[in-house]
Amino acid sequence: MISSKEVQDLQVKISQHSDEQAYAQLYIAYMPYLLKFANSIIKNKELSEEVVSDVFIKIWQNRADIGKIENIKLYLYVSTKNTAINYLSRHFRKDIVSIEEMSLNISLSPYNPEQLLITSEAVKKINIEIQKLPPKCRLIFKLVKEDRLRYNEIARLLNISVKTIDNQMAIALKKISSAINFDLKKAH
Repeated sequence: MISSKEVQDLQVKISQHSDEQAYAQLYIAYMPYLLKFANSIIKNKELSEEVVSDVFIKIWQNRADIGKIENIKLYLYVSTKNTAINYLSRHFRKDIVSIEEMSLNISLSPYNPEQLLITSEAVKKINIEIQKLPPKCRLIFKLVKEDRLRYNEIARLLNISVKTIDNQMAIALKKISSAINFDLKKAH
């Protein structure tokens, strides 16, 4: 993920100079994360791609205002969530999707040096335990660990308290670590 300074520079280039390369860089930086997030709501890869494309089209259409956005990352996530929910409501006449209905695939970033030290077997065990987490807990864990959103950003995105996020992360980490410790003890 690019630094906040780089993001601010891209925002300025897009809003003040209609810089298409800066827009492409913003798209490349956030598209994979937003695509996974949209897919957790819609559960269809092609439709999720359409949702994320719509979000970025709106960004380009309103590029003069992009410089005024304080937290573009949060803005993109909220826009993706709203666009996905609106898409479901419009096309499928489905009620708003709750967090509990979302399905997520969590993957550990291969760029974190600590994670490179973990064996592939341990990574598989961790991923299995992550998939066993309750849906809301799994979503929060994904947004914190994979998408690197801050607790207050997630709270605003999901309309929950920071304390709830803290509690859900504690539950997730406890379940994952206890399962991993249990497996390690069995191996000795």
